[in-house]
Amino acid sequence: MASRVSLKAKGKSSKGSKGSEDRSLLDSAKEWTTWGLKKTKVIAHYGFIPLIIIVGMNTDPKPQISQLLSPV
Repeated sequence: MASRVSLKAKGKSSKGSKGSEDRSLLDSAKEWTTWGLKKTKVIAHYGFIPLIIIVGMNTDPKPQISQLLSPV
């Protein structure tokens, strides 16, 4: 059976203290930042080549899609 990790702060702290509120706000901001960066990484990873194809299709000579995908 897996052990559970306790997220309670150690030491003396009052229930309504300003420090714990700031700390939870900071933790929340870190969590949302991490979540956002993970999603951005996935979008950048899977969206880069389609972006290049779209930009290539909108250039002035108007190449065919086979010309964009061929290595030559």
